[in-house]
Amino acid sequence: MTFRIRPAVLKMAAAAWLLGATGAMADTTLEFTQWWEPELPAGSLRKIMDEFEAANPGIKVTLVSGPYATTRDQISVGAATGTLSDVVGLDGAWVNNLNAQNALADMNPMMDASGFDKAQVADIIKVDGKAVMFPVASFVYPVFVNLDLAAKAGVSKLPSTRAEFLEAAKKMTQADKNQYGWVLPLSLQTPSGVQNDMMSWVWASGQSMMADGKPALEAKPVVDMLTFVKSLNDAGTISPGIATKTEQEKVEEFVNDRVGMMIDSLAHVNLIRKRNPNLNFDLIPVPVVENYDGKRGLPYASWGIGISAGSKHQEEAWKLVQYLMSEKVNAKLVSLANAFPGNVNAKPDFVTSDKAFGKAFEIFKTGYLANEFTGLPVAEDLMTQFDVQAQKMLAGEQSPEEAAANAQKGWMAKF
Repeated sequence: MTFRIRPAVLKMAAAAWLLGATGAMADTTLEFTQWWEPELPAGSLRKIMDEFEAANPGIKVTLVSGPYATTRDQISVGAATGTLSDVVGLDGAWVNNLNAQNALADMNPMMDASGFDKAQVADIIKVDGKAVMFPVASFVYPVFVNLDLAAKAGVSKLPSTRAEFLEAAKKMTQADKNQYGWVLPLSLQTPSGVQNDMMSWVWASGQSMMADGKPALEAKPVVDMLTFVKSLNDAGTISPGIATKTEQEKVEEFVNDRVGMMIDSLAHVNLIRKRNPNLNFDLIPVPVVENYDGKRGLPYASWGIGISAGSKHQEEAWKLVQYLMSEKVNAKLVSLANAFPGNVNAKPDFVTSDKAFGKAFEIFKTGYLANEFTGLPVAEDLMTQFDVQAQKMLAGEQSPEEAAANAQKGWMAKF
């Protein structure tokens, strides 16, 4: 007797065999693009992903990691071409532009459907009412001071005011030894130097670059900041190559004893220690204008997280976001990163276990977080426009007042 097996049965049997032969085919693989992994202790982010996978059978995570600037460019290309990763690390300066491209998913419905407790997160970044980003970890930007270079230069008291900073920078500058007091990265490729290394002086003194929701670049706070930066440059205290220098190069100069002071993210402390374990440095708040005794604004940036609007696995992506924002996991991540938590209930352990971060926490407690670029329309374009005018000023082509006026014109066209 001859038995005939129907084709449909054969297909079902083949599919069952394939699924049995490799469980991987049954898994959903999430792609997670970020710049965090290189700034964390080796293997630590991968371990957190492994723990997520163990807690969520059937979901795998592929980390796509690179330096900040590379990641920004990759995300920009992904948004433009519709190839954005399922989960993306975000800077608050990017979200307005990405939202305009409809590249980011609205997490409001996901929060509602899952019963997510919104009160547990420090902030929800919204654009046009859409919840597009959670800050997972926030990093303040204090001034890093090379204590050995300061001591050799006769700087006995670390600067608290702009005038003291200028004097310290002068003393620490020895151009014949390729050693300078300060470093200013204004590469147009990564214009975040405008935010981190220039406007931070404005915010430190409780001042603003805005007024009534509009740019106020011609007002005294910004003009005074530009005048101060120009005085540092005129005195020869800033390391050469300002116009092309990136943040990464800034850190390398500090690591290699070529600059005495820099404004930088706490996220780089692990990197600095790894690159130069013998570097003797301290942290101080960004110095303020004379006679200012109010709370100091602390420039900061966040490791934000969002979900691609084009992801075919938004349900699984939301599980990963929830996992990273949960109290215990968030506490673990920010402890590794030496950052302040995105979950208000999370308690990082670095405050008591590390002297440098204990100092940073004291700076944090006496000030307030300040970053007026977060959520602004085309924030990076605004930085680039200001960058161009600042470079012209430093090249002697225009005054601080003219730089501010020209930047104001460019910014107003975007508002």
